[in-house]
Amino acid sequence: MPTLNWRWRPDRTTIQPMRILGIDPGLARVGYGVIDTTGGVQTMLDCGIIRTDAGRSEGERMVEIAGDLRQLIRQWRPELAAVEKFFFYRSSNTISVVQARGVVIMTLARFGIPIVEFPPMQIKLAVAGFGHAQKDEVLEAVMRELSLTEPPRPDDAADALAVALTGWFQR
Repeated sequence: MPTLNWRWRPDRTTIQPMRILGIDPGLARVGYGVIDTTGGVQTMLDCGIIRTDAGRSEGERMVEIAGDLRQLIRQWRPELAAVEKFFFYRSSNTISVVQARGVVIMTLARFGIPIVEFPPMQIKLAVAGFGHAQKDEVLEAVMRELSLTEPPRPDDAADALAVALTGWFQR
């Protein structure tokens, strides 16, 4: 009788290599993570944040996000982009975050990069095995999947790596 796993694992012999850009959208900070998948093994290539200047207008901050994202796309040439869907809650910056997410989606689309989107619970389920996993559980899973000895920082970058891994697991 076969052993059942809680998550599908790609067959290492039939998987095509893929580079995935994960994005955790925001206005002040956009987290990004770039992973390569080869032979069923995921490797982190880069992660970080796009930080916008709070002293600038909202429009200027959107332009800043688009410009920095274009540079990342040109540098890493991802074949797939995975973007976290916005989790709605009552906050004064909800509309700004949604607009920044729109800038991210538009920029990716202009480069012709296929985009997949996932809500937070689906990301937690795919990476940590539980849709209500805590932030530290997701971080541990990201470190395990990418064979990292140190946690990726800042948190937005670690979240973006979780989004990228979800893009790989759910494709």
